[in-house]
Amino acid sequence: MRIGLISDTHIPGGASELPSILQKAFSGVDMILHAGNVYTSETLDTLELIAPVKVSGSMDRDQGCGNDPRVEEIQVMEIEGHKIGMIHDLNLPGFGDRIYPGHLARVFQYNRTGSIIPNDIFGMEVDIAIFGHTCTAMIEEHGNTLLINPGSPTLRNETRRIGTIAILEITDKGREAQIIDLANFQ
Repeated sequence: MRIGLISDTHIPGGASELPSILQKAFSGVDMILHAGNVYTSETLDTLELIAPVKVSGSMDRDQGCGNDPRVEEIQVMEIEGHKIGMIHDLNLPGFGDRIYPGHLARVFQYNRTGSIIPNDIFGMEVDIAIFGHTCTAMIEEHGNTLLINPGSPTLRNETRRIGTIAILEITDKGREAQIIDLANFQ
């Protein structure tokens, strides 16, 4: 299964609309997972023209997505034998900081052979965690957990310019993720 990952679209605010290149970048995805800060159901409707959409984000319900059934605070799913958890702001107990690339490996102490994410965050152990909040793209393996932040397509590293998304390929044999820089995508 090919999954498009996106977060922190911040529409309106960060931009007035999604970058037009997004449709080409998400071509062929089976579903889109949005890790929050979407703000309007219209943005989700636009993404759903490409593929079915699920969103994680508690603020999104308050800021314009109302009772949109695509939006839940936390999403947990099993795909091709992989347990995936998605949350907007991944707060790891004992870490107390935003998660940026390389930061966990440098300063966070945890059992490196198991899951970096306590079971109580998603209600079970997940082997893939998708999150947003920092607008900074990141793919890192920690123990048996793949952490993915697709960044933001509209607020690259929290500045108003075209940014990033990610693609997650899942099979019964494995998982692979890649960041797509929309500014250089052709």
